Amino acid sequence: MIKICTACGTAYEEQDRIIEHCAICEDARQFVPASGQQWTSPDALRATHRNMWQQPEPGLLSLQTVPAFAIDQRAFLLQTAHGNVLWDCIAHLDDATCTLIQALGGIAAIAISHPHYYTTQREWAAAFNAPVWLHADDRQWIMSPGAHIRLWHGDSMALMPEVTLLRAGGHFAGGTVLHWARDEGVLLTGDILQVTPGADRVSFMWSYPNMLPLAAATVRDMMTRLEPLSYQRLYGAFAGREIIGNAQSRVRASAQRYLACLEDPHC
Repeated sequence: MIKICTACGTAYEEQDRIIEHCAICEDARQFVPASGQQWTSPDALRATHRNMWQQPEPGLLSLQTVPAFAIDQRAFLLQTAHGNVLWDCIAHLDDATCTLIQALGGIAAIAISHPHYYTTQREWAAAFNAPVWLHADDRQWIMSPGAHIRLWHGDSMALMPEVTLLRAGGHFAGGTVLHWARDEGVLLTGDILQVTPGADRVSFMWSYPNMLPLAAATVRDMMTRLEPLSYQRLYGAFAGREIIGNAQSRVRASAQRYLACLEDPHC
């Protein structure tokens, strides 16, 4: 039986032991709601929720569960000449989503930014017979291991031509962004880089819900890793959180401002 945490969307398979705690939520980067740990199931989700699709730009589709569920992130489907890529994951997988994706050519690979979005990755992988690429530095947070999971190591991995995974770190040790080298470049960041409400800058946090910042040295290291990339558009984890022009310069300026707030006593 699959149990899904209602706070973060992480799936657990209950077989030889009863699952009572969500390790993802009990970590300081997430939280257990004041009302306590609660669970749902894939069947219960299908009865009350659906996935909404949008097209932020040609060749890039987003999908998000409505009404809002768990962390409420969106996933993306990249349509490339070498196969479709699912970036990040959402807990809800329904028949309509399967039908639409299969009609678009299926999924050649799944890549996920960090453990908060692992959700029902095993079920998605099985439905589309697709490998799930996770950074090895975050292997301890894989709550539902399976045959489709692949661990990658190091600081970058070419997923397919024009699509590269980069370990930025920060929020999690294996925190990953995806670079799509088409047009002027697209960067998909989950919330490894969190697009702010004005959709014109980003911020960096170790724990977003608990408002715990990253150290200055960590942010500098993230920027060093991101610097070789070229991109003009950036899509974050949440609906409406995207920078559609001059994204790379805005990320640089955001990092400078963040560092100034940490280091300047008059900020």
